[in-house]
Amino acid sequence: MTTLLNIDANTVAQQATNAANIAKDAFLAKWKEATGGNEYGEPMYCGFGWVQVTPEHKGNTRLGKQERTVLEQMGFRKDWTGKSYQLWNAGGYNGQSMDVKEAACGAYASVLQSYGIRAGVGSRAD
Repeated sequence: MTTLLNIDANTVAQQATNAANIAKDAFLAKWKEATGGNEYGEPMYCGFGWVQVTPEHKGNTRLGKQERTVLEQMGFRKDWTGKSYQLWNAGGYNGQSMDVKEAACGAYASVLQSYGIRAGVGSRAD
């Protein structure tokens, strides 16, 4: 089973970012086709989206420290609990639509999950 400790962080982050960008573009194209779009070019439900990963090992162990180093190399930062790591706006979307950000973050998390990493998506309306 693949874990954070035996992946190439840069390669996986690039694959996940590519998947997030594809999902973002696909979501916007499908939304525009279905609704005809609007003056803003995005759904008007503003908010935030992020990918959340919880390391397998405790943070004060050698393996835990290595996991956290890999996550930080991928751009993740500790969440407010200090137990999980988050990557906000994984697709780098410059708009405000929470729907688009959720789609991109979901694709990013799916790539991580394909490597056996416990990843999920979080979001919050603004």
